Amino acid sequence: MSLLVFNKLVALLLTVALGYVGGRARWFGHKAAANVFSAAALYLFIPALLFRTTSRIALAELPFGVLGAYFVPALAVILGVYVQQRRARARSGPEVAVPAVRALAATFGNTVQMGIPLALALYGEAGLGLHLTIVSIHALVLLSLITLLVERDLARERMRANPGISRWSVLASMLRSTLIHPVVLPVLAGLLFNAAGLMLPGFLDETLALLGLAVVPLCLVLIGLSLAEYGLAGRTRPALGLAAVKLVLLPAAVLAVAHLGFGLRGMPLSVLVMAAALPVGANPLIFAQRYRTLEAETVAAIVVSTLGFALTAPLWLLLLQHL
Repeated sequence: MSLLVFNKLVALLLTVALGYVGGRARWFGHKAAANVFSAAALYLFIPALLFRTTSRIALAELPFGVLGAYFVPALAVILGVYVQQRRARARSGPEVAVPAVRALAATFGNTVQMGIPLALALYGEAGLGLHLTIVSIHALVLLSLITLLVERDLARERMRANPGISRWSVLASMLRSTLIHPVVLPVLAGLLFNAAGLMLPGFLDETLALLGLAVVPLCLVLIGLSLAEYGLAGRTRPALGLAAVKLVLLPAAVLAVAHLGFGLRGMPLSVLVMAAALPVGANPLIFAQRYRTLEAETVAAIVVSTLGFALTAPLWLLLLQHL
């Protein structure tokens, strides 16, 4: 692992540690500070980043073949974890969102804080450009899909709890909750804005860019705050399982599909595999907190996978060099 990537990993962990210390010392006034940070990220900073990103994507220039080599296996893994969790035991009541939360935690990587310096350090400007292409639609694809799945599960739970309720009213409620969502809505609005060929006024673009800059440090501090609130006791076993899927199974699936299915080799193959091998990102925690499900387990998965990345990343790099 290069010095640049190592320094980035340490900086990430130190920022999380500051959030943890702040949570333990009550720097932010009260125990529910994590909820305040999460709400700010979910309803203000992340929507600003998503809208600005999707409104500026050059859709006609996207390398759909290379993107398919990444997202086909990623979608297969996220759906596989979701289905396995649905079948593990019947989910009802407060547990209804468990499959979606675990599926997202097992597949949504830290593509910005860790991924960008990793791609730049290992593969230069060309590799960074390819990685940024993945980043540009990473949240759009994975978060939109998992939001649809969890809202469908919640709609089914409402029908189970209220047998006399109209199917159409439940369907309308599900669609409304899916579309008017702090992740999905800005993505759709940005894509429509993009498709219409519109340009953001300079002052508005600068405002959204400024808000987007806060996403990374805010989410890292949020992880530390949540860690101070929930701790790791009793959550390491499920966290290890999620980390194993994220650090081992997902990159292995991307490697197999990209190399054998799409015929990729060299730098493009390496960029895709290392993007898949990144640790769990912060968005699964915000997703878990929105649905009040497995917040502590998701925090544990982020911490465990980030520490584990220091061990698994060199192994993936050695394997890719042999290929």
